[in-house]
Amino acid sequence: MKDDIANRIKEHTEVINTILGDKDILGKLELVTKKIVEAYKSGGKLVIFGNGGSASDAQHIAGELVSKFYLDRPMLNALALNVNSSIITAIANDISFDDIFARQVEHLVDYKDVVIGLSTSGNSRNIIKALQVAKNKGALAIGFTGMSGGKLKDYVNVLVNIPSDSTPRIQEAHILAGHIICELVERELFGRR
Repeated sequence: MKDDIANRIKEHTEVINTILGDKDILGKLELVTKKIVEAYKSGGKLVIFGNGGSASDAQHIAGELVSKFYLDRPMLNALALNVNSSIITAIANDISFDDIFARQVEHLVDYKDVVIGLSTSGNSRNIIKALQVAKNKGALAIGFTGMSGGKLKDYVNVLVNIPSDSTPRIQEAHILAGHIICELVERELFGRR
């Protein structure tokens, strides 16, 4: 069992080291951070969503922005669309599960906003559909995926595709990226801690 534990840590470290050496991914994370800062400065917001573990990551990132990361400061407007079970189940039951996020994006998002969809495979239809709607409304549509980007890569303005095919390793990198973005957004808007 110790070997299995060590191997999982080694896999994690290899993915993180690959990201660290990838100027393209680092540049995309910088771009995403700058666009979120611009959105907040212009009265926009961050809208984020995912399924399963990615839903938890979306909720986590929104929570860091609404509450605080390091600094005591005013809240930042961030919504995780996957947190309201009544809305999600109503849309899934009455319309389609593929519309659980798109329906919300239709009414909650405008051109000033940044919209992030998390999908490790990049093939979640409900994520793709919502990002299409966001992009059509003029919002910045961002996808966080695994290595291939899946079908989602064709529907976003920015693709942050983690260099892995392992769902746990991808999700670990997504939350690392989310923490970095939250810290830097907070710093750019409110100063250093």
